[in-house]
Order: sequence, then C-alpha cells, then structure tokens
Amino acid sequence: MNFFRGVMGGQAVGPQPTGAETIQKLCDRVASSTLLEDRRDAVRALKSLSKKYRMEVATQAMDHLINILQTDRSDSEILGYALDTLYNIICNEEEEEQDETAQKQTDDLGAKFTEAFIQDPEHITLLLTMLEEFDFHVRWPAVKLLTALLRNQCVQLQSIILVSPMGVSRLMDLLADSREVIRNDGLLLLQQLTKGNAAIQKIVAFENAFERLLDIITEEGSSDGGIVVEDCLLLLRNLLKNNSSNQNFFKEGSFIQRMKPWFEVGDDNSGWSAQKVTNLHLMLQLVRVMVSPVNSPGATASCQRSMYQCGLLQQLCTILMATGVPADILTETINTVSEVIRGSQVNQDYFASVNAPSNPPRPAIVVLLMSMVNERQPFVLRCAVLYCFQCFLYKNEKGQGEIVATLLPSTIDANSISAGQLLCGGLFSTDSLSNWCAAVALAHALQDNFTQKEQLLRVQLATSLGKPPVSLLQQCTNILSQGSKVQTRVGLLMLLCTWINNCPIAVTHFLHNQENVPFLTAQISENLGEDERLVQGLCALLLGICIYYNDNSLENYTKEKLKQLIEKRIGKENFVEKLGFVTKHELYSRAAQKPQPVFPAPDQMLFDHEFTKLVKELEGVITKAVHKSSEDEKKEEEVKKSLEQHDNIVTQYKELIREQDAKIQELKEQVSSMTADSEQMQSTMAQQLSQIQQHKDQYNLLKLKLGKENPIQANSTMGDGTHVNGVRSEEASQLREEMEELRAQHALLQTQLAEKDTIIDSLRSDESQPSEVAGRDLGDVELLKELELLRNQVQSQTAEIKQLKMDNEDLLGRTQTESLGTAPNGDPSADAAKMAELQSRLAAQTSETERLKEEVRNLTEGQAQLEQQAASATSSAAILQTETAKLETELQDSKKEQDDLLMLLADQDQKIQNLKKKLKTFGETVDDEDELDSRDQTDEDDEDED
Repeated sequence: MNFFRGVMGGQAVGPQPTGAETIQKLCDRVASSTLLEDRRDAVRALKSLSKKYRMEVATQAMDHLINILQTDRSDSEILGYALDTLYNIICNEEEEEQDETAQKQTDDLGAKFTEAFIQDPEHITLLLTMLEEFDFHVRWPAVKLLTALLRNQCVQLQSIILVSPMGVSRLMDLLADSREVIRNDGLLLLQQLTKGNAAIQKIVAFENAFERLLDIITEEGSSDGGIVVEDCLLLLRNLLKNNSSNQNFFKEGSFIQRMKPWFEVGDDNSGWSAQKVTNLHLMLQLVRVMVSPVNSPGATASCQRSMYQCGLLQQLCTILMATGVPADILTETINTVSEVIRGSQVNQDYFASVNAPSNPPRPAIVVLLMSMVNERQPFVLRCAVLYCFQCFLYKNEKGQGEIVATLLPSTIDANSISAGQLLCGGLFSTDSLSNWCAAVALAHALQDNFTQKEQLLRVQLATSLGKPPVSLLQQCTNILSQGSKVQTRVGLLMLLCTWINNCPIAVTHFLHNQENVPFLTAQISENLGEDERLVQGLCALLLGICIYYNDNSLENYTKEKLKQLIEKRIGKENFVEKLGFVTKHELYSRAAQKPQPVFPAPDQMLFDHEFTKLVKELEGVITKAVHKSSEDEKKEEEVKKSLEQHDNIVTQYKELIREQDAKIQELKEQVSSMTADSEQMQSTMAQQLSQIQQHKDQYNLLKLKLGKENPIQANSTMGDGTHVNGVRSEEASQLREEMEELRAQHALLQTQLAEKDTIIDSLRSDESQPSEVAGRDLGDVELLKELELLRNQVQSQTAEIKQLKMDNEDLLGRTQTESLGTAPNGDPSADAAKMAELQSRLAAQTSETERLKEEVRNLTEGQAQLEQQAASATSSAAILQTETAKLETELQDSKKEQDDLLMLLADQDQKIQNLKKKLKTFGETVDDEDELDSRDQTDEDDEDED
C-alpha cells in the first residue's frame, strides 16, 4: 500500500523514489503479478506516467506492454491501457510552446521508438488482430497507435502491412464502423497508409474504397460538409494521383458522374465557410488529377469525354461565370476547366460557346482575357486565365483561326470587344506582365499553324493620327527596339520566334524592314548584364531562325550574307555561346517542367512551356546552319535534290509494282473463275454420264423384249410374205438412214476428239519440260488435270455411242432377216386358219414395231443432245487452253518486268548509299528510313516471286 501511496500522491515517510525507480517497480509488477487486477493497475499507472516520463517508460516497459497484448487478450480493459501507453510513447504530439529544436528531438524519439517496435513484424500483425475486436477501448487505441507508427516510419510499416494476410482488408473495415470516431480515425490511418505506395493504393481501391468514400461524402453534405469530407477527399487524392490503374477503375466504375453534384452552387455565393472553400478546392483538385497533362493521352481523353457527357464540364463553367465565388476557388476552377478542355476538340468547342451572364452576353473567353490584361487582378488569377487560354488553343486549329480572325480588318466589330483587341491592348500596354501574357497568348494562336501565321501578317495597326498604319509584325519590332523592360522584350521575342518559325513568308516580311537585322546584331554583340544576356540569347535565336528558314528571296539578306554578317560583327563562337545561354537559364528549366505557368512572383514570369520545346528543337539546327559553309550547303542541296529524285523514282517503281501486283491478282482471279467453270463442266459431264446409263438400261430392256418376241414374229411372217416384206423393207430403209446419220455424227465426234487429243498431248509435252513447269502457276497444272479428265470422259461417251450403234445395227440385221424370210408350202385348208391367226399376230407385231421405232427415235434424240453437249465441252476446253496459254505468257512477262525493276532498285539503293556516305562525310545526320523502306519493298518482291 505504501508503494501505491507514493505513486498516487499519498503521504509517505522518507525520501520519495524517482520516476525511473517507480517505473521499474511497475514493470516488475507487470511481469511478476499473477493476478490480472494487479497487472491492470500497474499498466494503468504506466499509462499515467508515459507522457511525463516518455523515455523511461519506452526503454523499460515496451517489452512488458507487448507481452500484455499477447497474453491478456481476454481482458479488454488492460489491452486498452497497454495500447494507450504505447501510443503515448510513440506519438509525437505537437505543442505550441515547443521550439523547433525541442520539436525535432521529440520527432527523433518517436522515430526511434517506432523503429524499436517494428523490428519484429509480428508486433504489427498483433496490432492488426486487435482491430478485429469490436470493443471500443481496444479498437480505437489500436487505430491511433497504427496511425502514429505510420507517421513515424511509413515506408517500413507499409511493407509489413502489405505482406500481412488480410492486413489492408482489416483496415478497410474501419470505414464501415458505426462509431464515427473510429471511422474518422480510420480515414486518417488510410491516408498515411496510401501515401506513395501504388500497390497498397490498388488494393484499397479494389476493396471498394471509392464507393464507401463517395457515400460518406454524400452523407456528410458534400462540399458543405465538415472535416470528414476533407479527409475523404485527401484519401481519394492519394488513391488517384499518379496511379493510372486506379484512375481507369474510377472512370469505368462511373464514379466521375457522381462528382457532378459536388459543384452545384446556388445563386447566393456569399458567406462561404473556410471548410467549404477547402472542400471545394480539394474536389477541383480531384478533377484535375483525372485529366492531368502528365497522364497518358488516351486516359486523359477518355476522362475528358466522360466529364463532358455527364455535364461536369458544364457545371464547372457555371461556377466560372458565377458571381460571389471566392478568388482562390475561382482561380482553381479556371485551372480545372483548362485541363478538362486541353486537347479535346469537343470540350474546346463547348467552351468557345459559353457566354457570361452579362448584358449584352459576352463570350467567356473575352471575359477571361479582360481579367488577364487587367493589372489590378491578382497575379495567380491572371496566370490561371493565361493557362486556360493556352489549353483552349492547344491542338485546336479551329480555335486558333477564330482568335486570329478577330484581328483581321474584315472581321473587326467596332461596337464589341473581341479577343484580338484585348490581346493587342495587352501587347502594347504599359504593364510589362500584360505585355508578356498577351504575347504568349498570341504565340499560342500561331503554334504549329502555318495558315494563321500568314493571316496575321495582314493585320495593320493605326499608331497615331496622320500616320500610315503599320503591320503588327513591324509594331512588335518597334516596341522591341525602344528598350522596354526585360519581361516585355522577352515576351515579344518569344512571339516573333514562334511567328516566323517554319514560315519563310514571315521571315521575308521580317527581313524586309532594313532596321531589324542591324538591331539584332547590335543586341547580340554587346556585353551586358545577366538579365540582358537572356535577351541577347533570344535575339540570337530570332536571327538564327531568319537564317535557317530563309528562302533567299531578298538579295541583301540571303543565308550566306547573314552568316557573313554574323562572322564579321559577332563571331560564330560568340553567337553560339549567346544562343546557348537561353537553355542554361534557371527559369527556362522551371518552365520546361509542366505546361501550367506557375511562378512565385511576376518578375520571374519569363518563359512559356511550349516555347521551351521550340528552343530545344531549334538550338541544334541553328548552330549547324551558322557553321556550315556555302559549299557544304550547295553539296547538301545537291544531295537533297538527288534524294528527292530517288524518292520520286522509288515512288514510281512502287506504283508500277503495285499495278503489276493488281494485274497478277486479277489474272489469278480469272484462273480461279476458270477453275470454277471447269468444275461446273465436270458436274455437267457427270449428269450426262448418268443420263447415258439410263439410256443404256432402257435399250437393254428393249433388246430383251425384242429377243423374246422374235420366234413369234418369225412364224407370223408365213403366209403373208409380201405384206410383211413391204412393211419390213420400209422400216429397214428408215433404220439404214438413221444409221448413216449416226455414222456421220460419229465421224464428226472422232474428228473433234482427235483435235482435242492433239491439244492435250501438246500441253502434256509442255508439262514434261522442267523449266516451264517451274514457272507455271499451280492453277495451270490443275487446268491440265481437268482437261485430261474431260478427255477421258469424252472417250468414254464415244465408246458408249459406238456400242449404241452396234446394237442398232444388230437390231437392223435381225429386222431384215425377219422381213426376208419366206413361209414354207403347206396345206391350203390349214393356210386359211393360219392366215387369220397370222393377221392377228401381225397386227400385234406392227404395233410393237411402231413402239420400238419410237424408242429408237428417242434414243437418237438423246444421242444428239449428248453430242451437242460434248461439242460444247470441247469448245470450253479449247477456250480454257487458250486462256491458260495467255496467262502463262503474261505471267512470264510480269516476272521479267519485276526482275528488271529489282535490278533498277538495286542500282538506286547503291546510289543512295553513296550519297549518304557523302552526307556523313559532311557531318550531316542521315535518316535510314528510306533504306528500311527499300529493304521492306525488296522483301515484299521476293515474297511475290515465291
């Protein structure tokens, strides 16, 4: 009892123990007590001392506390005390009265104790199992302890949780806790857990985090909600930023559509709370994360499309044109709209159609430009408007044309303010920041657009009364020569470089003014201060563009004369040194990092992101152009002309080869068509064979019937030989005529068959020659086989016709024998009876003979049809043979022409190699694309030959 009196502040006799001694005694009690109540009281005492004696408790009691977590799982109260004590040891609480040194020492202690705690990964696993306890006094301290550990040693703890079974899932269950304090601290824990770890971010996202977080935001009142909404938005930003997989999952899950209600603001926008401003700012940042220029172009375009289709872009434009919106929200909204429309033609067209709610209505672009050139507006707002204008014109030739058109004389409306008028006003105002912004904005209207560069040359400006108007190009050079501020001159030089780049007509207009070149050479050759050296470098870039894109149309300022001028007035080495100073400038590197213009102060606003790309592209080619001699340029021009001629020749050959390929393909199609016709003829022949077999069967039946009736017919001829002889003689003469016709037709078929045999034999002899077989197409061989089969079928038909003729002759012979037979002499009385019987038999035989004649006539007609079909097949075979010979001839000609073309291409390739070697000796970089194309074409030709 005396011990507890000393700890709890009671009266004690003798010297009081120190804090370390007390903590030691408590640790011994925790380790040695067998009663749960004694251990619980000791842990409670350690908790009360852990904040004041943080070091002592950490060094002496940490192992005992971890042991309590492992052994006393059944008592939630002692677990809660142990977790709270560990939290007090590890947590670095911020106190206002602490100075920086004391705070740093505190942070070091927290990191040190955290490192000691996580040396054994099982300790983290133990904490994760504590999260499964539903008891508030266990689960909440465990959440706070894990959050503190993550703050102190985030990377190490992430690695442990990532490999822990169901580790992330247990943490995600905190969002479903009905107790708000645990859910809210769970949000803080997940914020720390997802920082900079893409693997954990993916797991959290697939644990249905998006659905849960959006539900919490909606329940808490969206942008009007409290700190919980802010925590949800911060966690969403961690999950989506620089994580393409989660962004794609967010888009495909239709979560972008659920963001639209966040930006519904009413007409009364006065009195926004600080929390609402923070929430809406984070919501806008989430939209920007999905369409950031650093994302892949395909993913960004898909999100931009979704935002337009669901009406999110329209909602953002409503905030943009609303009144009473706080300045920082308006600035962030402008930046968000900028990236939603950047590079998306549909979104850019919609933005161009947005009007401000004014009287009369003005386009949103005009209203924004008015803010940009107004020096009384905040600096960050003006930068945001410039970024919006740049994104509107990015890869938007239609928008560029509309902006430039507002400057042309035929489209200027004196009663309204246009974008062109505002840009000209800002370009020539007394505010250097307005000069720079207007110059950069106008340069973006000309970016990679040759047509608009030419159109802008038509713009004329009235400087003062009584003086003739001057061109916009000349006015820019006039202001440049007046020695204005560095920011103004840098902006004008960037505009001029962008304007005349890759535009020989603009270069000619610039050189036409006799004062421009002397001014540039004077600027470059002087020795000036650090800031002026940047202007000198840009002047050198402008003069270099005039050399590189010079078409030599002005006699006084040809490429060669300008290079001589540089060598005499400036010196080539000095010129290149001044040119290289641009890329070495600190602000150049900062502007090259990202498209959005972000500057800490207005005077540091010197470079534009797109212009840095132009400088990087032109620096090398201008340096080479200045160092080249006239002879090198002439040789280069000759080589270029030779390469162009070669390209033309190769193009012609390619076209010729394509035509021949098309012709060969057409011939192959014809062969295929003929093959199909041959197959059809083969089927027709099969039908004819079946018909012939049917006729043979019918004929056999007639022979059988006639053989059975012959004995009766022989007897019936007795007694009336004259009548029978007369009938049989007439029938015999008809049969002879029919036989003569059949013989004539047979002779004709034999003649045609002989001609066909000759053709087939000639084709077979051609086929036996190896050199011709090697060049013959596979379709031709198939045709020969089909012709051979057709010949066999015709021979078979001829044999069957011969058999029919033999059968007819046999029938005729038997009929003649019957007609020439005589009746023997007999009894006259019996003759009368027999005569009556013979007459009846003769009538029956006559009718049978008529039927047989009809049968023979039908067979003759069928034979004529067969002969006609055979003749048709013969003519088709002759046509096929002719077409085959023609195809073989054309195929040989095509192969010969292709061989000639390959020889010509080989010669041309050798010439190209020689020319490229010459170029390389002159120090030129030679592109190997033509060589690759030539090789690819040769491979294609080889494949066609095969």
